[in-house]
Amino acid sequence: MSDILAQLATFAADSPLQRLAHPWAGSGLDEPVNTIQMYLKRDDLLHPQVSGNKWRKLKYNLLAAREQGHDTLLTFGGAYSNHLYATAAAGRAFGFRTVGIVRGDELASQPRNPTLSFCESCGMQLHFVSRAAYRDKDKPAWQAELISQFGSCYILPEGGSNELAQQGVTEIIPEIQAQLGRDPDFVVCPVGTGSTWAGLVAAAPLQTRVLGIGVLMGAARLPTVQAAVKARPAAADAVLDYALGGYAKTTPLLLDFIQAFESSTGVPIEPVYTAKMLYALSDLVKSGYFPDDATVVALHTGGLQGRNDRIMKGR
Repeated sequence: MSDILAQLATFAADSPLQRLAHPWAGSGLDEPVNTIQMYLKRDDLLHPQVSGNKWRKLKYNLLAAREQGHDTLLTFGGAYSNHLYATAAAGRAFGFRTVGIVRGDELASQPRNPTLSFCESCGMQLHFVSRAAYRDKDKPAWQAELISQFGSCYILPEGGSNELAQQGVTEIIPEIQAQLGRDPDFVVCPVGTGSTWAGLVAAAPLQTRVLGIGVLMGAARLPTVQAAVKARPAAADAVLDYALGGYAKTTPLLLDFIQAFESSTGVPIEPVYTAKMLYALSDLVKSGYFPDDATVVALHTGGLQGRNDRIMKGR
């Protein structure tokens, strides 16, 4: 047990907090419209392969898998899944065999994209299933069949989102407090499964509101989000819809924003999560959502492995 605890403690250091002096480049504004202090929590720099909220979510699941005597991790994802990519890398680093159940059986006979190729290079066994079968991923009967097929294993849900994942996410808040030297007024993150947002809500101090930017339609209705709102309504700000056409969809406006933001700040972002969050923040600043002098910390959730696959395909 001490071996994996030591590994977990040293695998990824605290991520830096970067001040964004002119965060709204590309939004049509030359200067911010008020005096908010904007920071970016650079979780993309946690680790080269297991970065962002994926490391936060995996950390205590890895510990639980080892505690329970498992040597195999089995999980689920699509063809460009950041979670599959991170799980494969973490499995290699911590000595776990990994199995990835991939949505889309038509992909089995096609050349591997960079994400799936990396997974296989880490030793992950890919198993492609039909989209209809994939919808049963959370059903105990199908999971039992997978265990029968692949052997005893620790099953991680799609996206790695569970209670242990939220436990890892809660550690972001004290890091921010220590780096700022005070409590932020707002912490902002993109919302996909809702697990990262819920973890931040659970850990937020009294002064801090947690704002979610939904990157898929109807994010505010996710069970994880609704449960967090019910548990800590004082900490839960809104979950706003900025899907911009749908999950993993891009628009010319978003791609222009990405190019301008990266040129201005030097910070790489990806179009599925972080770019939509930052675009939303630029819009909210213009509308006066944040009070003057507010301290706002936005979470860069990583996922940069996928940007070369898709980031400019909308052009």
